[in-house]
Amino acid sequence: MARRALVAGAGIGGLTAALALARAGFEVEVFEREPKLAEFGAGLQLGPNATRVLQRLGVLEAVRGLAVAPRAIRVLRGLDGGEIARLPIGDAERRWGAPYLVIHRADLHRALAEAATRLPNVALRLGTEVAAVDADDDGVTVGLERGPVATSRVGDVLIGADGLRSLTRERIGLGGADAAAFSGRVAFRAMVDAQRIAPRWSAGEVTLRLGARAHLVHYPVRGGSLVNLVAAIESGWRGEDGDPPWDALADRPALDRAFADWSRDARALIAAAVEWRAWPLYVRPPIACFSLGRVALIGDAAHPMTPFLAQGAAQAIEDAGALARRLDDADDVAVALAAYSADRVARASRIQRDALAQGRIYHLSGPLAFARDVAMGVLGPRRLLDRYDWLYAA
Repeated sequence: MARRALVAGAGIGGLTAALALARAGFEVEVFEREPKLAEFGAGLQLGPNATRVLQRLGVLEAVRGLAVAPRAIRVLRGLDGGEIARLPIGDAERRWGAPYLVIHRADLHRALAEAATRLPNVALRLGTEVAAVDADDDGVTVGLERGPVATSRVGDVLIGADGLRSLTRERIGLGGADAAAFSGRVAFRAMVDAQRIAPRWSAGEVTLRLGARAHLVHYPVRGGSLVNLVAAIESGWRGEDGDPPWDALADRPALDRAFADWSRDARALIAAAVEWRAWPLYVRPPIACFSLGRVALIGDAAHPMTPFLAQGAAQAIEDAGALARRLDDADDVAVALAAYSADRVARASRIQRDALAQGRIYHLSGPLAFARDVAMGVLGPRRLLDRYDWLYAA
């Protein structure tokens, strides 16, 4: 009898895990509380560490057809647009063994969902929430809620891919959903029709502009027809209930104030967006393990991270690949999940910490910002790229 895997959450991590586990011989059921796979989100950067996993799963070519392969990452000063550094990444496949891509999140999500649901041993259950978890040495049972109807499923393994406020994480005692803390930073996101901005900003590069207490990232997606914008600012902004609003219409005056003295190009890019959405950025401290018995966590459920290394989706994809490698032909599920956790904890925890540190470096001001810019210029493109080998070559 085929082993059964239950997956809580049908985001990037959950769908990649479903693909990987199905290819490892599991019958997989994915439970997603939303009634449909929504076309939401903005752009994503997929480093070679992520695209390498997608290649092994046989979906890279479908993803590549929806993505843009940038020639370089450019780092500019926010105030005047002067270039601090330019890192050529057009030869990512030669250097790191897999491409560097940028893509609309909805396009990646759709490609993963289509690949997963084409497999006969994957079932996607929409509008179905995992509400309870009970695991022992013999298996794992999840209580499910589909509107007013309550049911359950039994499997050999449960994968918690249910995000920052993971119920799976809470149920296995690795931290409650209320442990997430606001980082003091808000990411404003927008998509802009490339025809609304200067052609050079829809060219095939990732551009990062740095300033005091804020930074701006932009790059093309969907073949250059759209430009993804992300403006991250330090903010104590709160909603009416005291918490930062989640995926809310942007506090546009706060955004405009943060970039008021930036270059004309930067302000033009911000003004070109018809609508901005705001995502407060949350953090949780690294934890010592990602599994307990027959239950394992992946993605934000295991290691939520700020986006300043562009690794949130990539690490969820890495998790899924590592999980399936350990479970493939494993005799003991709990032992395999413990090995998965041992494989992943140190690396994911380092990236959590380094992403926070990178955000602080991006937002320096005064003499410290000047020293940062000089240091990047002295290092030069080759040595700057060398600093990312540990991340992208894994």
